[in-house]
Amino acid sequence: MQEAANLGADMVELRLDFLSSAPTHDQLKALLADPPVDVIVTCRPKAEGGHFNGTESQRLEILRLAASFKPAYVDVEMSVPPCEAPQGRLIVSHHDFAGCGGDLEAIATELAQTSGVVKKVVCTAGGPQDALRTLGLLRTAKKPTIALAMGEAGVLSRILAKKFGAFGTFASLRTGAESAPGQVTIEQMRDLYRWEAIGPETDVYGVIGCPVAHSLSPAIHNAAFAAAAMDAVYVPVLIQPGPDSFGRFMDELLARSWLDWRGLSVTLPHKQNALAYVGADRCDELARRIGAINTITIGSDGSLRGDNADYAAAIDSLCAAMGIERDGLAALPVAVLGAGGVARAIVAALTHYRADVAIYNRTVSRGEKLAEEFSSHAYPLAAATRTEAQILINCTSIGMHPDLDASPVQSIGSSVNVVFDTIYNPIETRLLKQAAAAGCTCVSGLEMFVNQAVAQFEIWTGRDAPRQVMRHIVTDHLSNGGD
Repeated sequence: MQEAANLGADMVELRLDFLSSAPTHDQLKALLADPPVDVIVTCRPKAEGGHFNGTESQRLEILRLAASFKPAYVDVEMSVPPCEAPQGRLIVSHHDFAGCGGDLEAIATELAQTSGVVKKVVCTAGGPQDALRTLGLLRTAKKPTIALAMGEAGVLSRILAKKFGAFGTFASLRTGAESAPGQVTIEQMRDLYRWEAIGPETDVYGVIGCPVAHSLSPAIHNAAFAAAAMDAVYVPVLIQPGPDSFGRFMDELLARSWLDWRGLSVTLPHKQNALAYVGADRCDELARRIGAINTITIGSDGSLRGDNADYAAAIDSLCAAMGIERDGLAALPVAVLGAGGVARAIVAALTHYRADVAIYNRTVSRGEKLAEEFSSHAYPLAAATRTEAQILINCTSIGMHPDLDASPVQSIGSSVNVVFDTIYNPIETRLLKQAAAAGCTCVSGLEMFVNQAVAQFEIWTGRDAPRQVMRHIVTDHLSNGGD
């Protein structure tokens, strides 16, 4: 409790059900006589996701004994008969660890009619749309309310709770010390998501992906919003693969204009789903050719726009290193390694600016398919050491952390004078070390990564992005051993 108070918590939940044996009168007195911060006493039964092994009468006796020391609140389940509930200020709660089934609004209404001074509705998110449902409970609540969705898909409900007037949210002391699935740490809530700065007028942004937990985007964009003194927050949104999962979330989000959701970054595996949902007619020309977008802008009227910031980030990183404008790529011979999503975006952009592109890929047929679509040529990846191109761009994952000793080529071709590796972790890959030894101009994937985030910020806000702040977040994370 003292550690939580030191970290900035204004209240702690004392989970008595985690104790190995029932606490005695003297133990409870020691815990509750002079706590460093207000306390919610909880002893959760296994049926509602807790750890208490004893009988219901034993559990309620522990809560009644704890209540005699007058903690700020005692949490009891709505199934507990009022005549058996502890005395004091009650949080009356409902937990569903199986999902978010049933009528949450009806449950919230029933809880509002109890003697509890706070009502609490907690379910397990089957998708981020369930998190949006719990935010709706907060928005319409007349009594102080806690409402959230557990699990990784429900994380956004924990972060955005303050925007909608929640009584509070739950965070863990540290990673690995969570008392329920999906809790972020108090440090992350305080520093990464800027909990204290969130309010009713806060605009919301997020990153869609699967996986998404280790995305650097929340750190980059929240730091950028802070540097720009913007009332905005950026959250992770876990959506399982498939257009149906993507569409369900987007439908639910757009049906709630009161969320003030203004933009989304889109990463794997949803970039193609995003273009299909937004509609090709609302996306930029190159995004249509690429067949994917990574940026969605949401107007205050619910209108959508799609952009692909990947290609622009890559081309601008390359051109900046070469000291040329985009049009200066015309007729320059470029070797692109790989034929996946990143390669597709870069090939589309290079051919748009009339570069002479050759694609090298392990699976030649896949490279040939991409080359045919963009009027290029395709060769086996092993042939890249013999390329006659002036520019070599690696779009494969070869050399990415943790495979630091791997390189997509054995040596750099004698004609190559610029090498661009789209991998950003590590910042200097083995390929770039080879290129530096050969006297080439080197372009790190870090530049593309930062440029992409900068482009999204500027598309959404119409303001210059705090580039150096965003770059520092990435380099600091990578220098500290982040993925």
